[in-house]
Amino acid sequence: MEKLVLKSKDTNMLKVNFKKNLEDEKFNELVSTIDLPNEILMKYTSKLIDASREHFNCKNCKSILACSNNIKGYCYTPSVNSQSLTFSYVECEKKRDMDEKNKFLQNVYYFEIPVSLKGASLRNVYKDDSKRIDAIKKIKEFYDSYKKGNASRGIYLSGSFGSGKSYLIAALFNELAKYNYNSAIIYFPEFLRKIKASFNNNYDELFDTVKTVPLLLIDDIGAEKLTDWARDEILGSILQYRMDNKLATFFTSNLSLKELESHLQITSSSSDKVKARRIMERIKFLTEEVTLIGVNRRSE
Repeated sequence: MEKLVLKSKDTNMLKVNFKKNLEDEKFNELVSTIDLPNEILMKYTSKLIDASREHFNCKNCKSILACSNNIKGYCYTPSVNSQSLTFSYVECEKKRDMDEKNKFLQNVYYFEIPVSLKGASLRNVYKDDSKRIDAIKKIKEFYDSYKKGNASRGIYLSGSFGSGKSYLIAALFNELAKYNYNSAIIYFPEFLRKIKASFNNNYDELFDTVKTVPLLLIDDIGAEKLTDWARDEILGSILQYRMDNKLATFFTSNLSLKELESHLQITSSSSDKVKARRIMERIKFLTEEVTLIGVNRRSE
């Protein structure tokens, strides 16, 4: 008898709570779309409250960026399963539209680069600094040539810190990705560390991706802690393969080509000088040097 009395009290409380929430416009609107009797729906009151809030958010959402749901771009949604309800997160229309528009980004492999570069666009490149004109012109020339199927030399883009070197090349790759050209952008210091750490695991996969991708940006070369192995076995092998197969290769660096050669020497030995010179010959074969000196945009 006690169990029956308790069950009756619980049921009554569910009814009262459910009825009270029906007074809420958001809750009532969602419940009215579900083809189940209230005796069943009231068992899911708390979940329906959460779902009604998220559906209301979606109904009044202006942009995926302004999404205030628990999981951005998804809506907590009830669905009828026989005589019960199941709840799941359903992708919203705005997220589907955004994913479709950004589908081209799947053609770009990013390795340890700032999130901002993933949204880089030639339309958003700063053109208010005359010192940037030559670099932008070279980027545009490569873009037009590559789209026509012409093999072009890449660019060794050197210059001051924060001047937007990486952004420019990333913008180029993102634009070409819209035409299904595959590319990779690697932050070179971290790439070397990762390669060393994964030597006995996925070393070959990562190394081959960088070596064979049609368009490659080696970002911030010269900032790494260089070893003989990194210079000769990793960088040298990548550049030799790309040179032999005429694959477009780009670099960004705070060092000029002359300064980079000194960095690549590691020591003052004649052997190191020869090895550094060999690397430089490959870089010069693959690219033309463009200097970008401008305002530090990172401080703005």
